[in-house]
Amino acid sequence: MGTDVKGQIYEGLLEKNAEDTKSGAGQYFTPRALIKAMVECLRPEPNKTIADPACGTGGFFLAAYDFIADNYSLDKEQKQFLKYKTFFGNEIVASARRSCLMNLFLHNIGDIDSENTISSNDALVADDGRRYDYVLINPPFGKKSSMTFTNEEGEQEKEDLTYNRQDFWATTSNKQLNFVQHIHTILKTTGQAAVVVPDNVLFEGGAGETVRKKLLETTDLHTILRLPTGIFYAQGVKANMIFFDAKPAGKTTWTKETWFYDYRTNIHHTLKKTPLKLEDLKDFIACYHPTNRHKRKETYNADTNPEGRWRKFTYDEIIGRDKTSLDITWIKDKSLADLDNLPDPDELAEDIIENLEAGLENFREIRSKEN
Repeated sequence: MGTDVKGQIYEGLLEKNAEDTKSGAGQYFTPRALIKAMVECLRPEPNKTIADPACGTGGFFLAAYDFIADNYSLDKEQKQFLKYKTFFGNEIVASARRSCLMNLFLHNIGDIDSENTISSNDALVADDGRRYDYVLINPPFGKKSSMTFTNEEGEQEKEDLTYNRQDFWATTSNKQLNFVQHIHTILKTTGQAAVVVPDNVLFEGGAGETVRKKLLETTDLHTILRLPTGIFYAQGVKANMIFFDAKPAGKTTWTKETWFYDYRTNIHHTLKKTPLKLEDLKDFIACYHPTNRHKRKETYNADTNPEGRWRKFTYDEIIGRDKTSLDITWIKDKSLADLDNLPDPDELAEDIIENLEAGLENFREIRSKEN
């Protein structure tokens, strides 16, 4: 069998495994439609490096590999670079790392004899000095970083983990905020990032506000995609995709405007009946305008199209919001207003489950803080 067939079979097995919610494998598996959309927006080029500091089963690497292989005529040197020197990752969960290495090998990335570029180290502990052209990542869900250890009575205990890094803007045990700061650190000054983050990164005060302000000042945070619920294997997740370009140090703020695409309000997906497909994100990709994002046009208009999903906000508008919140909505939620146009009962049930799961997760966090 060719590598394409073997790779597809293995990817299929990983996705099937992710559906088993009891095993917890879903948290290492990002929906492939989402990954492909992120790669299509970034359009990675040959002879450039791509990092994922929480790479799970390697989905971002495979999508980037396919995009480069399909969209460029590569010479021998470029093919070698793509195979051996393009992809760098971290994965601290041993089983997920093994799955990633196997996945890459079956897709013709690296080989058995060469040194693998997927580290088992925790990426957040320290900056190893490497800088990358692209970072594509869906950091692990769950707000707090923690470390499990055995206490004097021989019992397993968890302790909140706070990374004291001089290169971070804020010290926090919020895992996603730490990943956002780490990604900024490891990008080249010409680097680009696409990151999946939960809602709390967009509105949380304290360290969250500090990170958002610094991100707006020191990078060009140009695009945010609000994602619907019901697309991840981990229940109760409300997430967003943020895109930012690294910039050299300067005296002025780099972000002039941020474009928002609301693919959440009045959108319903479920993993079994209506899973997210790449076609669902084609309008967002078209609005993103990957070939020249400076030629974008809003679909929102206060008078003629208030339901338009694509809208820009200036830096001044964002910085003037409470806590510099990036959690922005403007489309009317029809489920709250139109009782005659309710979604299918199955969709309503899924939404209720999602919200209950999210609430339970918050209560678990509060309890763990008290303990």
